[in-house]
Amino acid sequence: MAPLSVCVYCGSRPGADPAYAADATRLGHGIAENGWRLVYGAGDVGLMGAVARAAQDGGGDTFGVIPKHLVEWEVGKVDLTRYVVTETMHERKKVMFMNCDAVAVLPGGAGSLDEVFEVLTWRQLGLHEKPVVLVNTNGYWNPLLALLAHVVESGFADASLLDYYTVADDADAALSALG
Repeated sequence: MAPLSVCVYCGSRPGADPAYAADATRLGHGIAENGWRLVYGAGDVGLMGAVARAAQDGGGDTFGVIPKHLVEWEVGKVDLTRYVVTETMHERKKVMFMNCDAVAVLPGGAGSLDEVFEVLTWRQLGLHEKPVVLVNTNGYWNPLLALLAHVVESGFADASLLDYYTVADDADAALSALG
């Protein structure tokens, strides 16, 4: 069996809590320590940069995918094992997801929310069965978890939606859930 490829969705900013970057670094190190491949958005800023540098520091295989319009803004990290530039954001997300076996979601903004909702929707539609792990550093994802429960309670999704992801309190718990 080939090593696990983990797609990490996360912020292009570091966020206000230093624990976010610490968990990104720990996740990147853990991916490398396990001999897994990191698949991510190819940026060298924020949590994206932290997870990638940590995976590289650990000798890990890194696969970054970035749309051409974000190469400067997200500081495209060209020293990855594999660096792919796409035409659009949609293509970026597709390439990232098609090249992974599992997804880990660190804290992030609207882009990370877009990515997590897309993979949850695809799972709901039966398009994949890949594990999705929310890295809930210091409770970052608690409002999202409450919203998802509200969606189910309000009759807009089957209760199975809540089974399409695992919540991990930190990077170590996420690595255990992925392994």
